[in-house]
Amino acid sequence: MAETHVLFVEDDDVIREATQLALERDGFTVTAMPDGLSGLEAFRANRPDIALLDVMLPGMDGVSLCRRIRDESTVPVIMLSARADSIDVVLGLEAGADDYVTKPFDGSVLMARIRAVLRRFNHAGDRGAGDGDEDEAAGGVLVFGELEVDTEGMEVLRGGAPVALTPTEMRLLLEFSSAPGTVLSRDKLLERVWDYGWGGDTRVVDVHVQRLRTKIGQDRIETVRGFGYKLKG
Repeated sequence: MAETHVLFVEDDDVIREATQLALERDGFTVTAMPDGLSGLEAFRANRPDIALLDVMLPGMDGVSLCRRIRDESTVPVIMLSARADSIDVVLGLEAGADDYVTKPFDGSVLMARIRAVLRRFNHAGDRGAGDGDEDEAAGGVLVFGELEVDTEGMEVLRGGAPVALTPTEMRLLLEFSSAPGTVLSRDKLLERVWDYGWGGDTRVVDVHVQRLRTKIGQDRIETVRGFGYKLKG
């Protein structure tokens, strides 16, 4: 982790300094900024490996900053929110964040979330798709109607046009495409895609499924009420 560069944007001086020290002790290189505008400048200047963004920031809030970052990059983003039930959590995920951590947070929890997100980003293609009833072309390309998923090249086409997915969205699609027609529960998706070995917030799954639907087709992933989601083969 010594070469992993973290952009940390937090307006609270105490939290920012303490968290920066903890991250650096754990081997990360940290650029810490106190507001959204300076955070965006630092992102463009340094191109970090991951961004930690507080939701409530002066100048440009964390949700807007996340959206700006996502417009330019697929770099992993974790939102930091003071309230677990805040609508800001959902807004952050809808803006393109990969995960969120509630404040006050335990340092070990934050480190675990950072590593889990980085694993998804660095190894989005490590998990190949399994056997299913879908049509399969040469080279690991799975075909579902107008949707083509290249499990080796990590590329997705819809109607012949490329679809830009974040690493988390790609991992989610690989899970669905590995078992088309099979219902996957939210807890199972949290475990497989987000590396949660324990029950997490299923809003993370719901928002990412909705984001994925907007890119590959709203009717491609079906909601099975009370159970989870499945990919239509």
